[in-house]
Amino acid sequence: MAVIPLGEIISTSLGMSRATLQVTASLSAGAYAVGTLLAAQLAMHLPPRRMLIIYEVCFFVASILAAAAPNATVFIAAFIAQGLLTSLMLIAALPPLVTSWPVSKMPISAGLLNLCIFGAVAAGPTIGALQATGGSWRWLFWGVAGIAGLALLFSVLTFRDVPPQDPSAPWDFVALGLGVIGCGAAFYGAGQLQASMSADVQSIVPLAAGAALIAFLVVYEYRLPNPLVPVKQLATSVPLAGIFAALTASAAAIGATELLLTALHTSSKPSIIAQIFIPELVAAVAVAVLFALLFRTRFTPLLTAGGLLMVVASAALLIATFPTVSPALAVATGLLGLGVAAAVSPALFLAGLSLRSKMLQRVFALIELLRAVTAFLTAPILVFLAGTLSDDQATGTRGALWICLGIAAIGFVGATALYLSGRPRLETPDLERWQGRGEPAWETPPLFSALPRKRR
Repeated sequence: MAVIPLGEIISTSLGMSRATLQVTASLSAGAYAVGTLLAAQLAMHLPPRRMLIIYEVCFFVASILAAAAPNATVFIAAFIAQGLLTSLMLIAALPPLVTSWPVSKMPISAGLLNLCIFGAVAAGPTIGALQATGGSWRWLFWGVAGIAGLALLFSVLTFRDVPPQDPSAPWDFVALGLGVIGCGAAFYGAGQLQASMSADVQSIVPLAAGAALIAFLVVYEYRLPNPLVPVKQLATSVPLAGIFAALTASAAAIGATELLLTALHTSSKPSIIAQIFIPELVAAVAVAVLFALLFRTRFTPLLTAGGLLMVVASAALLIATFPTVSPALAVATGLLGLGVAAAVSPALFLAGLSLRSKMLQRVFALIELLRAVTAFLTAPILVFLAGTLSDDQATGTRGALWICLGIAAIGFVGATALYLSGRPRLETPDLERWQGRGEPAWETPPLFSALPRKRR
């Protein structure tokens, strides 16, 4: 998100076209999606804490190369590598962050995870716009390199070696191949679609083929007896509701954010854009604190549902106020930050706590793969639609925002229906049982088990 306000500056500095930069950004998002699968697979067979340090070293180097890139080729390679390594680090860091702490500190871990994922995303538009006011882009990447160096130092100082999770598990090369080819094709097609603003063969064919391969990957993993990611085990009422909520909230929120950034980039000063998105960052921080406070209560499902409703409200407010640049836009981004942070991270834990604790890494890998695919494929498609639905950008953007509103509304209704289909109790999670004995933290009834059955 931080790159969008800096697009023209980066393109001019490196002598690359805006179209090339947009495709590069899309491929970086695709690399993030692929990295979730790769991290889960490598953690099975290699010491995960050692791998985390390797990932951090590589990310540090990639960030330096991106910041100091002398030409477009170096920048493209480094930026795509950053996307891949970000998800490798995220999935590798989850077990020590969540399961290595005492249960009493687990709410702090959940709040920090929420803040690190969504606080950074929410800060992107403001930081990128502030950088654009000075006409420079390299300081953003030097800042990322500095943070990466500090994270690497912290990991080395707190290092504690742990064995691989399951060296006897098979290498799922089919899943990895489907993930690499599917994400590569789909995200290349989405990037081309946004860059060319034309639904031609070069964009639609790889986009559709890649999406089909990713869908096949999910079906393939569902049918395996020992899959890389536990699709079948998650197909019960509580985790499936959480996954559906996470995917739809991310797709609607990321889509709305990119639509707003794209439209404002052509009509407003970077300083104005920075001010409009500050409430989103403040909201993400506030929700991280709230989630930590509610983590050991029975209200996580209600927080997720409330988050989806706030995304709906944000989209409605954007439709009502855009293109007028007013305080209402800042209120809308604040609602968006509240909504996505309240919906997605709690939804991740709805799924993760429904299975055994040793499955947490693979659960998050699956959800982050699907979330990256839905969110970062939806956004460029919406930008394309905004540019083609009408000759007037404002009208086209409002039309695409209606789609965001519809996605969030479907997410609320669908996730609620999936959750209630098993009629689970609103339970306080038994974190001691989940961490100590490795059993699920609550009951998750089968899908549709609450529906009346016909008597024979």
